[in-house]
Amino acid sequence: MLRVVDLPEPHAGPGEVRVRVRAAAVNPGDTLLRSGVHARAFDGVPAPYVLGMDIAGVIDEIGPGTETELSPGEAVMAMVIPLGPAAGGYAEHVVLPAGWVVRAPAGVDHAAAATLPMNGLTARLALDQLALAPGSVLAVIGAAGILGGYLVQMGRHAGLTVVADAAPADEALVRLSGATDVVARGSGVAERVRARYPDGVDAVADTALAGPALLAAVRDGGAYARFRGADEPGGHEFDGDGRITVRTTFVPDYAGRTDKLDQIRRLAESGVLTPRVAATLPAAEAADAHRRLEAGGLRGRLVLTF
Repeated sequence: MLRVVDLPEPHAGPGEVRVRVRAAAVNPGDTLLRSGVHARAFDGVPAPYVLGMDIAGVIDEIGPGTETELSPGEAVMAMVIPLGPAAGGYAEHVVLPAGWVVRAPAGVDHAAAATLPMNGLTARLALDQLALAPGSVLAVIGAAGILGGYLVQMGRHAGLTVVADAAPADEALVRLSGATDVVARGSGVAERVRARYPDGVDAVADTALAGPALLAAVRDGGAYARFRGADEPGGHEFDGDGRITVRTTFVPDYAGRTDKLDQIRRLAESGVLTPRVAATLPAAEAADAHRRLEAGGLRGRLVLTF
């Protein structure tokens, strides 16, 4: 279903900037869109459809009358919503409102910068929704993945105690991310977390889509963050058993939040966040990137280069 097409070159209008894309990360959300799960969202939208939620590149055009601190030639990054004000990020040029684009972290190349916006904002939104006080205990399930890793790093930076799961081969990686404690991943992980924290943790972030079984790890009055809706593959329908608050993290809620994205930039510049690139592929090999992502086992993002 993925193929290279020629489209008219877009240009920045008032209030907009154009990014010459150099790198676009490939995310699970992209594979969901490609699979047709959200086909109804494209009703009334003319084909072809362009995927991609993460871009990094350089500003190469500023629309007339646009007020921005950005200048042509500056390295930037942005989160793109394929059904938002622009098509997706798998493109040589993407036009966005100026407020959606921030400078890329200094010293971070385009491929690495492309892994930060959507995943970083997802982690930021989840932590904002959970609103845990410093010293609280957060369990991150799926901690070896890039979203899980960002949650571990940002949670520790916020003063949280972070317990994370990992397979033996990933334990060193998860500890390097800053996990305070590590338990074995897989079936029964909630019980292993509860064994370490008998009163239950304050919150669980379920990036592994493990579902309701994780509620057993959470104390009464605690919270559970999920990253798929009940109607999506890997999603679950539940309400927290009346004792736990369920938060659904929907990253488009932070689309255009320059303040939040700039936080991600600063965290990467300071070394709190460490981007992970599994491999780079030419944009024409997007189909292969999707196959590799869906096969699993990656410990970083695949990135398309333009």
